[in-house]
Amino acid sequence: MMIRPWWIGALAISLLAGCGSTPPAPEREVAAPTASGDSPVIGPRWQLILLGTDERWEGAEPAWFEAESGRGGWRLMGSDGCRRLEANLALDDGNRIVIEGLDSGPDCAGAPQAPRVAEMMQAAHRYLIDHDRLVFFGRDSRVLGGFRRR
Repeated sequence: MMIRPWWIGALAISLLAGCGSTPPAPEREVAAPTASGDSPVIGPRWQLILLGTDERWEGAEPAWFEAESGRGGWRLMGSDGCRRLEANLALDDGNRIVIEGLDSGPDCAGAPQAPRVAEMMQAAHRYLIDHDRLVFFGRDSRVLGGFRRR
C-alpha cells in the first residue's frame, strides 16, 4: 500500500497546529487589597450563624461584626460573643478580604466558641455574598464561616 505524499503533508500540518496553540492564561494576579466603599460588606451588621459548614453558633451572646471607615482606612468592629473585636480591614474587587491586627482581649470562659471566631476572621482570604448571607473562605477555598445580615 502506497501512502500519498499529500497525506503526509496534511498529517504534519495538523500535528504542528496542535503544538502551536496559545498557552493557558496566567492566573489573575491579586491586586493589593483596597477597601471599596461600594462593597456590600461595608455598612451592615453581619451576625455569625455558622463556624465551618455545619457548626451552628451556640453562644448566649451573638458574634458579629461591622465594617466602617476609621483611622485612615476601613475598620472591622464587633464581638466574638464574649469580647469586643477590632481590626484593620481591606477588600478588593476580586472578593478578597484581609483582616489584620485583630485585637480581641482576654479569654472568656462563658463562650467556648469565641476563640474560633477570631481564628476564622484572621484566616479569611475571600468572601461571597448571596442575598443576606456572607461566607468567608480560606486560602484553600474551605468554608470558614457564615454570617447573616442584620
